[in-house]
Amino acid sequence: MNAPLNASVEKELTEKCGVFGILSAKTRDLGPLLYYGLYALQHRGQESCGIAVFDNDQLLLHKAMGLVNQVFNETILSKMAGQVGIGHTRYSTTGDSNMENAQPVVARSPWGAIVLAHNGNLIDLEKLKQRFLAHVPVQEDFGGQTDSHLMARCISEVMYQRRCELLEATIEVLQHCEGAFSVVLAVGDRLIAARDRYGIRPLCMGQTEAGLRVVASETSALDIVGARFERDIAPGEVVVFRRDGTVDSAFLPGERHNRFCIFEYVYFARPDSRLHGQTVYDYRLNLGRLLAQRQPVEADVVIPVPDSGNPAAVGYSQASGIPYVEGLIKNRYVGRTFINPSQELREQGLRLKLNPLADILRGKRVVVVDDSIVRGNTSQRLVQMLREAGVKELHLRISSAPVKHPCFYGIDMSTESELLANQMSLEEIRQWLSVESLAYLTVEDMKTALSKPFEPCTACFTNLYPAGRPTDLAEAVGC
Repeated sequence: MNAPLNASVEKELTEKCGVFGILSAKTRDLGPLLYYGLYALQHRGQESCGIAVFDNDQLLLHKAMGLVNQVFNETILSKMAGQVGIGHTRYSTTGDSNMENAQPVVARSPWGAIVLAHNGNLIDLEKLKQRFLAHVPVQEDFGGQTDSHLMARCISEVMYQRRCELLEATIEVLQHCEGAFSVVLAVGDRLIAARDRYGIRPLCMGQTEAGLRVVASETSALDIVGARFERDIAPGEVVVFRRDGTVDSAFLPGERHNRFCIFEYVYFARPDSRLHGQTVYDYRLNLGRLLAQRQPVEADVVIPVPDSGNPAAVGYSQASGIPYVEGLIKNRYVGRTFINPSQELREQGLRLKLNPLADILRGKRVVVVDDSIVRGNTSQRLVQMLREAGVKELHLRISSAPVKHPCFYGIDMSTESELLANQMSLEEIRQWLSVESLAYLTVEDMKTALSKPFEPCTACFTNLYPAGRPTDLAEAVGC
């Protein structure tokens, strides 16, 4: 059966960004802490990164294309001294991958520079432009291609027009931002953290024993700098941390709902991060157990597709009694590559990352546990590799529901015509992948695995978008 998809190498799903911020009343040595925080969030963005620090009113900014350990060194970090700082790791989606769109972004205000870092995606940029920048000459852009630049420019414009401070301007702008956003902003003496009214992207806060205030996309970034997790920033909440030690909270006008993205649990967040009081590892373990109960099969071994499939495979093994083995070895030194391979090598690109252990798998009936199938090309090549390794039977188990719809809230996900489950039935996918059996979980199963029941965003599975969807897909340009 011919696939309805482009035969090019499938990109991994990419979370658009990770954000991190620190405020200190005393210490000025924030550079290394910001570096470690971004290092813990490297999985959320591997195209560019940046750090901005305020030393009183002086702004120090360094950002570049590349991984955190490629962009920063001890010399650079030693110069990033100040009392307030934010950092960002970025993946692009529809915004170009270039230095112009690296973050944090900078805007000017009557009281000096402001910096902003953003995780998420706004769905109607034109409406935001018309509300806050209609008077600005057309030839003047807002500093970059992304919604992050637009947010910063709008906040700056409100501060100029009203002669107000950052908090008032931030609330005024963010209440009119449609879509998903978790943002951190900073000026010389304060740090602001905010989430959209649906809380779709993660953002949490903590404090070190020395009294440093820290905000981050995930709790794993708090852990790495020795900060104690205090709580998640609530949907629609704007929290202000000041150098005098005071912390204030306000909420955006309008209704607020917890519609946190369930795909953060399934794939994006680190296994050691806690989301709504539950470790991601525990959630994925629950998915694997449910998968074994709902979709049993007779087999000799269970193997994961590393790394996000590991906990679910452990859970499947525990619930089924089928032994767990590491049948696929991952090359953990493969990151971004700047080498353009030939087409022949490109088609073999999966072998750069994964290699099967033929001695363990040969002649076996194997359950392969993966977190999702998106475009399907990677899954098809993986099956081929396992067949070449001598697998007798191959039973593919997916620890999520079929991905049928694009995400407009901060995940680089294809259009519906490129999503395998949108174009094929379950049996057609099984035949196309050439596996003995194929089974997914349901959306309800995914909710059951949560330790605290709530109604998450499941738009990529159900086509139900809690914060709306773009009226013009060309406008869906994110961070």
